[in-house]
Amino acid sequence: MYGLWKPRVLGAWRVPATGPVIYAVNHAHNIDGPMVMGVAPRPTHFLIKKEAFIGPLGRFLTGIGQLKVDRHSADRAAIGQALGVLADGGVLGIFPEGTRGEGDFASLRAGLAYFAVRSGAPIVPVAVLGSTDRPGRLIKALPPLRSRVDVVFGDPFDAGDGSGRRTRKALDEATERIQKQLTAHLENARRLTGRRVTLE
Repeated sequence: MYGLWKPRVLGAWRVPATGPVIYAVNHAHNIDGPMVMGVAPRPTHFLIKKEAFIGPLGRFLTGIGQLKVDRHSADRAAIGQALGVLADGGVLGIFPEGTRGEGDFASLRAGLAYFAVRSGAPIVPVAVLGSTDRPGRLIKALPPLRSRVDVVFGDPFDAGDGSGRRTRKALDEATERIQKQLTAHLENARRLTGRRVTLE
């Protein structure tokens, strides 16, 4: 990542040095996940759609500890592996919107709340900004080589209400709390980096 682009990493010190952590990453471009993997202060295991695990890329992703997930069903194997990463004190990376979109955390799926409430791991919001500013000249699908991409880590927070409940209502409430925190972090990250795109 540092060889191809110019990442500017802010707030990495906020990531707990030990223990389970969940990165909640906005997802507007295909390089967002690899960028976080490349600059994060701790090794990260991302839940990645199974369609990406083909040929040499699939072997590479598996080799660096990434987790294959079927987005069209309740993938119990992937859920078990993800919970295992957290139980072992590792870092799990999730795109809470489920798929690539505007990258604004506008529509969250319940998966992030489930992992956070079930494991008790704190969530660290991560905003990747600049990856969609303009297409590259050589490869249109990628940001211009040597362009700046900002990765902003936020303060860790707990998604649950402290009761340990895992009911549908508890997960819905956790999802609401998470969305507020992630949206606030994204807004703050835009201010911090000068990448404000919202209208005053």
